[in-house]
Amino acid sequence: MSTDFAPPGRPRGTAFLLSQVGAHAAARFAERVGELGVAPSDIGLLRMIALQPGRSQQSLAGELGVVPSRVVALVDGLERKGLVERRRSPRDRRNHELHLTEEGGRVMAEMRTVGAAHEDDICAALDEEQRNQLAALLEAIAAQQNLAPGVHPGYRQSSAPPR
Repeated sequence: MSTDFAPPGRPRGTAFLLSQVGAHAAARFAERVGELGVAPSDIGLLRMIALQPGRSQQSLAGELGVVPSRVVALVDGLERKGLVERRRSPRDRRNHELHLTEEGGRVMAEMRTVGAAHEDDICAALDEEQRNQLAALLEAIAAQQNLAPGVHPGYRQSSAPPR
């Protein structure tokens, strides 16, 4: 009895390989950003705030697809680390705007180097044309799966309000 379940002439388990490489890449990324004193989820939020300084927690929750209380907890963590500050909105004093602190800006500047090194390490087996092709293929899969561009679905996995 054969234990080979892959159809002849077809790649074996593309979804498995995506998962395997994705888990490896995520673990390596966590190690790298850990050296900066942050977690991958911190980096994602810092990037989103840096791209839209002054945005509200509500808009961040909407873009992430999580309940607002989840964003409050995430931003609380960034604030404790001295990376983000909440400022009262001059347009609506009931709301807070999110801004990177000087330290948050420094971490994001270092992330450019860390991110480039991570990309080079993970994709070392590919030439530039292959990297571009792989990126295009993965973008097509992400779009077909209705994944929000630039938003890691991991934020939604723990979107229950903190206790």
